[in-house]
Amino acid sequence: MLHRGAFATSIAILSGALYMLFYVLAVLWRGAFRFVFNAQFYGADVASLLPEQLSYVAFVGTFITVIVTAWLVGYAWAWLYNWLALLAGWGD
Repeated sequence: MLHRGAFATSIAILSGALYMLFYVLAVLWRGAFRFVFNAQFYGADVASLLPEQLSYVAFVGTFITVIVTAWLVGYAWAWLYNWLALLAGWGD
């Protein structure tokens, strides 16, 4: 059984760290950022849709949205996993 809160928090932390990593990469090495970001979408030029400049308010708002959304999805994922494990008789 997964602890829902711990799983959700770990997903939120990893998502926030990945957001920060992409931001740092975009600032320090734009070409590498574009390659790695677009590789997630099978090479489609999705990076071109991002704004050239990101305001502080937009950065913080997006960061908070990423973390909160990841936590909610992680919690739901752990709940669903535990429910299916019990349903299938795989629970402890």
